[in-house]
Amino acid sequence: MKHARLLLFLLFSINLAGVAGAQGTGAKKNYIHTLALADRVRISVYQEEDLASLTRIDARGRVNLPLIGEINIGGLTVIEAQAVIENAYKDGRFLRNPQVSVSVEEYAPREVSIQGQIRNAGRYTLPIESTLTVVELVTKAGGITDIGKGSAVTVTRLLPDGTKKVFTVDVDSVIRGKKDSKTDDSALLLQPGDIVYVPERLI
Repeated sequence: MKHARLLLFLLFSINLAGVAGAQGTGAKKNYIHTLALADRVRISVYQEEDLASLTRIDARGRVNLPLIGEINIGGLTVIEAQAVIENAYKDGRFLRNPQVSVSVEEYAPREVSIQGQIRNAGRYTLPIESTLTVVELVTKAGGITDIGKGSAVTVTRLLPDGTKKVFTVDVDSVIRGKKDSKTDDSALLLQPGDIVYVPERLI
């Protein structure tokens, strides 16, 4: 009887592991939102109702909070923002052990554009609390035209310091599932403001 129970337990465990593995393989990468300009955030401090605030992040990435004034949270995750605000209340000796909660009430518009040899060029809104890769955007925009060069799709991104960075993605290889396609080509996630360009093939 003991052996039968042990066998059933092992079979159940193996089955559970298989299901978890299958779910993990097909799942999208966990999305971690970074607070962006014009995001509307609710900030509260446990047992300190007077310090509650509902505000938008301004063009400098800052919010104005009771007691501590302006503080920069743009570009931080919610967890990081909570820690920064807690430290500000502690460093200013306003609160001994503050417990801050930050939540996004309204997301700022998050758009990217795709141009060049693509069937439906234009601006596209990034999904809320999810991710979008270059390949997914190309598919969403109807695919590359017959004269488009899918092996050299570029992504131009404006960095926080004002400089531009250009990524080149081999969309063709990813779509066809070629073994020699780079991991970065399928893993590059788009960010708000990115400009995707599909060049023309030289015939």
